Amino acid sequence: MQDQIFHLQYAMDTFYFLVCGALVMWMAAGFTMLEAGLIRSKNTTEILTKNVALFAISCIMYLVCGYAIMYGGGIFLNGIADVDVSSTLSDFAGRDGGFEGGSIYSAASDFFFQVVFVATAMSIVSGAVAERMKLWAFLLFAVVMTGVIYPLEGSWTWGGNDVFGLFNLGELGFSDFAGSGIVHMAGAAAALAGVLVLGARKGKYGPNGEVRAIPGANLPLATLGTFILWMGWFGFNGGSVLKLGDISNANAVAMVFLNTNTAAAGGAVAAMVLARILFGKADLTMLLNGALAGLVAITAGPDTPSALGATLIGAVGGLIVVVSIITLDKLKIDDPVGAISVHGTVGLWGLLAVPLTNEGVGFGGQIIGAVTIFVWVFAASLVAWLIIKAIIGLRVSEEEEYEGVDMSECGMEAYPEFTK
Repeated sequence: MQDQIFHLQYAMDTFYFLVCGALVMWMAAGFTMLEAGLIRSKNTTEILTKNVALFAISCIMYLVCGYAIMYGGGIFLNGIADVDVSSTLSDFAGRDGGFEGGSIYSAASDFFFQVVFVATAMSIVSGAVAERMKLWAFLLFAVVMTGVIYPLEGSWTWGGNDVFGLFNLGELGFSDFAGSGIVHMAGAAAALAGVLVLGARKGKYGPNGEVRAIPGANLPLATLGTFILWMGWFGFNGGSVLKLGDISNANAVAMVFLNTNTAAAGGAVAAMVLARILFGKADLTMLLNGALAGLVAITAGPDTPSALGATLIGAVGGLIVVVSIITLDKLKIDDPVGAISVHGTVGLWGLLAVPLTNEGVGFGGQIIGAVTIFVWVFAASLVAWLIIKAIIGLRVSEEEEYEGVDMSECGMEAYPEFTK
């Protein structure tokens, strides 16, 4: 009987991991559609190419070296070994009420779940540097980001290693359940470094510093992308529970799903209301980013708040993202899709919100963890961007930017029938 229970729980936990990983992989489609909708049509093919290519690069680099850096062990295929079923079954049989210790799922499913998180972090960079960066410069950075920069900071957090051998973030009390800081703020830090080196799009800011709006080409597509991301986030946060095969973890998964959904709703409504107050109109782009901000905000701790508390955490994220987008524009930091604000500014809020509902987490550990992640990713990314700029350059020519990077970088247009 114990043997049968073990095999059932192993199968359930492995299958749950795989399904949640597939949901997170579907977020790549969400990022692609969101970015394609919020940029101009003349740059659509290139943004689509970037998102497909960065996902493929992320999967390869994490397989070759990223997973080993983050969690230790060998490299390439030999670094992914399944659990010793016989020894785990022996441990399982000796426990009343089932196995509550280590993980009992396929190691390959763990790798699959982790690799789609890497691609998510890299997708954040894509939208922030859109419309003026060379395709191959971006892809070269993707190799560095997914192969070294992200896995190293991940090893200090989820991997449990000391930061450069100096101190351990876990021992300091740092907690990030599903990655508000480890994934989202890290991606935003890399994006910020790239944007600062790259500069703003031509025509974004006037001679007197005024901000000029550059509308996206396809808001229905951006809305679809937001709903895809909203859906994929259930796998992002829900899968981070790591188990499903017992009553307590099943209840935890249900609560995480509930809090993830209601935080997104709170962020969307709060951003829409604030936009109405500030601009006199219900700004769709702020509404979309507000929903995403709510999702980012709850990601660091979706397991401990009540549903109402999660709604309020998401709502604060929605307010923050509107203010952040406006502030970055005033600072002439040009982010076409608001990625730095959604994932960076609100990612920090998500980390700081954890102690509000989790008594075992303090603000000190969260701040140290946030600073460590940001400083490392920003500094390492800045160096990488500058090296790439020196070798092959980062920015397309002014003429190519004016004509759109679709033709110069990809040799085809997304909407050729509409081109005069």
